[in-house]
Amino acid sequence: MQALIITSHPGPCVAITALTTVLAAQAAPHGIGPVLTAPALLAGQLSIGWSNDACDAARDAAAGRTDKPLARGDISARAVWTAAGIAAVAGLALALVISPLTGALYVLVVAPGWAYNLGLKSTLWSGAMYLLGYGPLPAYAASTLPGHPVPRWPVTFAAALVGLGAHFANVLPDLTADRATGVGGLPQRVAARWGPAAVRAAALVLLLAASVLLLVGATRPWVAVPGLIAAVLLAVLSARGKGRVPFYAAIGIAAVDIVLFVASGEALT
Repeated sequence: MQALIITSHPGPCVAITALTTVLAAQAAPHGIGPVLTAPALLAGQLSIGWSNDACDAARDAAAGRTDKPLARGDISARAVWTAAGIAAVAGLALALVISPLTGALYVLVVAPGWAYNLGLKSTLWSGAMYLLGYGPLPAYAASTLPGHPVPRWPVTFAAALVGLGAHFANVLPDLTADRATGVGGLPQRVAARWGPAAVRAAALVLLLAASVLLLVGATRPWVAVPGLIAAVLLAVLSARGKGRVPFYAAIGIAAVDIVLFVASGEALT
């Protein structure tokens, strides 16, 4: 069980689910939508994490990734694939209970993650998969509301920018291993042409742009300013950190943005 939990990438799964659920609960604190938003999206995110490690099992073993249970042989690829498939279907079923639109948006959020894992991570389309996987999250949250209103555009664009920024931040500790195993996604190609510093800079710009976008669209900008300051500090941490620190700093920026969004009484739609 421990190996299966580790293989799911629990940190990002829980963080993305929690942030989206906060948006849904802030917009509609009552009703079935917010109750099912979390388990549905969590199941989808778990399926992405499991399929990621299942797809990368051979590559991780060749790279000597001792932090990966599959690469160490602690769990079989078949077990992980089974868990990924069950989670994806269970998440879709829960989303459909909320509404057909929520089910469709669930697919729109989860499918890019699977497509990335199944091969697009090694192409220029890797960045597009993060944009497509994160951008619809506010719409997914808004779809739990009566009438399924469209979310405000700054929130959608900010979510997409956080996703792309997280992509650039997430690859930083793996650039050498990715080069050795032939992973050539968008950030890896940027690093090959301009160096790792360019990848850090891109992550920094994208993450800060998301925060600035929410500040510009805020109806109470004086409340959002502290969030921008916190985002700047986290962006610096992302740019200078090692290991998985840049990625978690990126998720931290998303958390700060949402907390300020909620605290300032902004409307999702």
